[in-house]
Amino acid sequence: MKKVLATLTVLSMLVCGSVAVMAQDAAETPAATEQISDQAAAPAVAEAAAEEADGGIVALHKTLKTKFIEGGAGFMAATLLCLVFGLALCIERIIYLSLSKTNTQALLKNVEDALKTGGIEKAMEVCLNTRGPVASIFYQGLSRYDEGVDVVEKTVASYGGVQMGLLEKNLSWISLFISIAPSLGFLGTIIGMIEAFDKIQQVGDISATVVAGGIKVALLTTLLGLIIAIVLQLFYNYILSLIEGLVNEMEDSSISLLDLVVRYNEQHK
Repeated sequence: MKKVLATLTVLSMLVCGSVAVMAQDAAETPAATEQISDQAAAPAVAEAAAEEADGGIVALHKTLKTKFIEGGAGFMAATLLCLVFGLALCIERIIYLSLSKTNTQALLKNVEDALKTGGIEKAMEVCLNTRGPVASIFYQGLSRYDEGVDVVEKTVASYGGVQMGLLEKNLSWISLFISIAPSLGFLGTIIGMIEAFDKIQQVGDISATVVAGGIKVALLTTLLGLIIAIVLQLFYNYILSLIEGLVNEMEDSSISLLDLVVRYNEQHK
C-alpha cells in the first residue's frame, strides 16, 4: 500500500510539473513572438521617424527661405547680419569672461603662503603665473608695495577700474545691434506700407490682393528684427550677469589682499 501511494505521489508530481512547464511555454510564446515582432518593427519605426524628422527640417528650411525672399532680400539680409555680428561678439565675450574666472580663495591662500616664505617678490610671481583679472590686480598692487600701503590701495582700486573696462569691452557694439535690428525691421515695415499704397494708387482701387503684398513684407521684416533683438538681449543680460559676478569677486578679493599686505607690513616693520 505504501509503495502504491509513493508511486501515485511521484506520478502526480511529474504530471503537475509537466503541466506547469507547458503552461509557462504557452504563456511565453505570445510574448516572445510579440518581442520578435517588435524587434523587427523597431528599425522600420526608427527609419520612419528619421525620415519624418528630415522631412520636417527640409520643410522648415523651405518655409524660412520663402519668407526670407518674400520679406525682401535687402532688408532681411541686413537685419540678419545684425544677428551674425551680435552673436559673434556675444560668444567672444562669454568665452573671455569664462576664462577670466579665478579661484580667488586658492589665489589668496597661495599669495599668503608666498608672502610668508618668499616675501613680495614671491607673491608677485604667484600672481604673474595665475590667469584672470583678480591676479592682475594683485600683481599691480603688490608691485607698489615699496611706496606704502596707501599707494597699494589706490593702485588696486585704479587697476580694478581698468580690468572692469576690459570685462565690458564690446558690450556697446552688442547693444548697438540690439537697437539696430528692430529699427531695420521697422524701416522695412514703412517701405512695405509705402509700396502697398503705391500699388493702390496705380490700380486705383483698394483690394486685399493689392494691399496684402506690401503688408506682408512689412510684417516679415518687423518680425525678424524683433526676434533678433530678443535673442541678442538674452545673451547681453547673461554677459552682464557674468561681469557682475567677476566684479564682486574682484572687490572682495581686493579687500582680502589689502588685509594681507597690512599684516605683512606690520610684521616687517
